[in-house]
Amino acid sequence: MKKIFFLLALFAFCLPVLAQKYDIERYLNIRSAGSPSFSPDGKRIAFLTNITGTSQVWTMDAGGGYPEQITAYQDNVSFVKWLPDGKGLIFGKAVGGNENTQFFLLSNDGAEIKELTNNPNVRHNFGDLSKDGTRIFYTSNKRDRNWFDVYSMNLVEGKEELLYQDNSSNFVVAVSDDGSKVIVSRSSVRFSLDNDLYLIDAKTKKATHLTPHDKATQYGDVHFLPDGNSILFGTNQNGEFMALSRMDLQTKKIETLNNANWDLDAAEISRNGNAAAWTINKEGFSQLYVNDLTKREKRANLISQESLPQFEIIKLPASGVVGGIEFSNDGSKLAFTFSGAKYNADIWIYDLKTKKITQVTKSSRSGIPQSSFIAPQLIKFKTFDGKEIPAWYYKPQVDISFNDGKVNGKFSQSKNLPVIVSVHGGPEGQERPGFNPLYQYYLSRGYAILATNVRGSTGYGKTFSHLDDVEKREDSVRDLAAAVQWLKTQGGADPKRIAVMGGSYGGYMTMAAITLYPELFAAAVNTVGIVNWETFLKNTSGYRRRQREVEYGMLDKDIDFLRRISPIAKVDKIKTPLFVIHGKNDPRVPYTEAEQIVKVLRKRGATVEYKLFDDEGHGIAKLKNRLELYPLVADFLDKYMK
Repeated sequence: MKKIFFLLALFAFCLPVLAQKYDIERYLNIRSAGSPSFSPDGKRIAFLTNITGTSQVWTMDAGGGYPEQITAYQDNVSFVKWLPDGKGLIFGKAVGGNENTQFFLLSNDGAEIKELTNNPNVRHNFGDLSKDGTRIFYTSNKRDRNWFDVYSMNLVEGKEELLYQDNSSNFVVAVSDDGSKVIVSRSSVRFSLDNDLYLIDAKTKKATHLTPHDKATQYGDVHFLPDGNSILFGTNQNGEFMALSRMDLQTKKIETLNNANWDLDAAEISRNGNAAAWTINKEGFSQLYVNDLTKREKRANLISQESLPQFEIIKLPASGVVGGIEFSNDGSKLAFTFSGAKYNADIWIYDLKTKKITQVTKSSRSGIPQSSFIAPQLIKFKTFDGKEIPAWYYKPQVDISFNDGKVNGKFSQSKNLPVIVSVHGGPEGQERPGFNPLYQYYLSRGYAILATNVRGSTGYGKTFSHLDDVEKREDSVRDLAAAVQWLKTQGGADPKRIAVMGGSYGGYMTMAAITLYPELFAAAVNTVGIVNWETFLKNTSGYRRRQREVEYGMLDKDIDFLRRISPIAKVDKIKTPLFVIHGKNDPRVPYTEAEQIVKVLRKRGATVEYKLFDDEGHGIAKLKNRLELYPLVADFLDKYMK
């Protein structure tokens, strides 16, 4: 009792004040770095960073220092790799968000850039480099825009060679050191979340099917082992989760190396076979494992069930998400990208000899204190059929200060909160606790955020990811209704101030939510979202249509169902103020989806705002456009939520 009276007395002399606010431009100017690639000698790294407003190629000493800008385009560079011979770098870039990536060869100092491909109507998907750095391997839809064939290119002569032609979507995922063997992933048109691996002989052009199977199965993150006769990869063939596995290419026998209860995210082996690493996605958080394989007994066994316990878990800077893992050629260093709720994405390097981890890039936080960023709580709520749905709950904080103005602590607000329900895209995506500058801005404005992983999300097992297939599509929308119920009963939300927003498939979920549950939401923001399943499937890029049909439904047999669940068919239900955003060059969800819903709603006199960007695609990526757009979105939310 005395303790309670003491606290009451203490707070009587304290004033709750909102944490210092920074404008949205500051948050949008927070920078990030990723996609590290070591120079052959391991002394420098190339990487991508958006310091200039779009992701460009920069290089710097691997030990730290000041980075040097190598490219300066208006559009984002999508990848960069240092050539194994050290004579330059290769990178890819598309124009205006159209995703038709072209390849370029870049001198180390950036003075000379050579076009390797030059067909703006063709998409090129980079795969890998030969060990000697003379050839690249990739796929393109040059022959037919609906399919991707396999090619190699001699970088010295600039000569392209067709390795494999097939009417399907193929992607190069691994190349043997001598370039004689190529592993290709072929997307399935039988099931969603399904693919196959094929071995292509680069000389004979013969293809061998490595992974025959009868049920939806994924095979990914493939690497040749140093013997050239076996591969390391992840698959959920034998269980619910992606497990680290090994295959002998002669027998095609798959050996499961870890019976994980969580998905393998990525795996990597150094070119000399001296080191291996992988990451596990545990409830959204990354765990990073690494092992030095220089001892003969370890290298002979390389990767097996017996060697797994010898891997060590690397202590990360904080709880967060790891990506882009890559070894130096000698296997002595591992570079990776790390992002956490309070850490904007940067490149870190782990030294296998000293066991030390070092932050190499130090991207600007635009003058905003790291201490002001808020980490989420992982929560789970019961939905309509009793299943548990995971989500990340971010709650705004207030500073508690004494009368002398000194801050004593931060406390989360817990009552009458305006809440934004955020839905990721995919649908085979996953909301993870990485850094999101927009989330942090909304939090600074007093909004809470519930970032959901409704059924159909990956990361929670094969069964969970298929719970929204075709006729079960609207079950995932029911999960959003359950999320709102949790917010009202346990999350401290103001029932009259709950918004929903999402991009791509998350945009569809936003539209479905305000048509199925119009009374639940005070505002909605749809970015590059689907509103009409029929027109979406007819107009999306040809190479995507069949892959999307196995997830959403077939035009030739499910047309009535697709029309029935389309938000455009229920437009009369929409009462929620809506903001629609799209890029005119979107090859995935054509901007005509946005045009449809805006036209109909305006005709009905509904409250709808619309922003179309002529130089963007599937999302708003350029800083100048983001600086124009998101103040409008913030004002829109304030208008209907405050």
